[in-house]
Amino acid sequence: MSDRISVAKTYKLYIGGAFPRSESGRSYPVTDSKGTFLANAAQGSRKDARDAVTAARKAFSSWSGATAYNRGQVLYRVAEVLEGRREQFISEVAASEGIAVKKAQSLVDTAIDRWVWYAGWTDKLAAVLGSSNPVAGPYFSFSTPEPTGVVAVLAPQQSSLLGLVSVIAPVIASGNTCVVITSQDRPLPAITLSEVMATSDLPGGVVNIITGRTAEIAPWLASHGDVNALDLTGAPDSLRADLERSAAGTVKRVLRARPSEDFTREPDMSRLRAYLETKTVWHPMGV
Repeated sequence: MSDRISVAKTYKLYIGGAFPRSESGRSYPVTDSKGTFLANAAQGSRKDARDAVTAARKAFSSWSGATAYNRGQVLYRVAEVLEGRREQFISEVAASEGIAVKKAQSLVDTAIDRWVWYAGWTDKLAAVLGSSNPVAGPYFSFSTPEPTGVVAVLAPQQSSLLGLVSVIAPVIASGNTCVVITSQDRPLPAITLSEVMATSDLPGGVVNIITGRTAEIAPWLASHGDVNALDLTGAPDSLRADLERSAAGTVKRVLRARPSEDFTREPDMSRLRAYLETKTVWHPMGV
């Protein structure tokens, strides 16, 4: 038996394509389902949230302006890197959620497949959700879906990877950028996902991942004037009403998903639709 003491990991945040320490200098211990220490995670602050929103806004114009086909290619590349780190994800999901390895394998495989599913939708949204409108006049009228902007996502507290993928992928597949507050007690799969994104073709700032206390950071994102939408999936029940009121102050879109949502079910287009706005264009005939 070895007497060697392993090196304890202290993970950082993922903001703007880089891995900064929390501005607060704080961290907190992450344990498995049995209370065994796994690593230290950065405890994000309100300043970190503001920095993440700035990074997301900076990345929005280029990401939303990229062709839908290109976004699909980038998302598929993320899935390829996810597949390459499959065993690590299985280990982390099993430890975080306290489940058997076989069950963790199924969840990880479903998460990768879910990411590919959303990647396939990027260049089909305009055809499915857009329309040519009948008009009584010498012009054409077209309605096309456009991304909302910066989305604040409160990730599921229980589903550490599959739930995380299910809330992030539709946001960026539809051309938005996001700031994600991870599961408070199960952040390791999210941290590894940030490493996947940093080593794939995803531009910095498209996804920003903050670990820490959801109840501490979420109110600042809900009231932030440069956040366009808010996903309440991982919000505590005691905070939901307050977060919705704060979001109303800056006229945000609010996705009122429940914490008990079953992410193992087949996905539909509801989350893609949630982050798209309709733009109607009028064009004279013969011009």
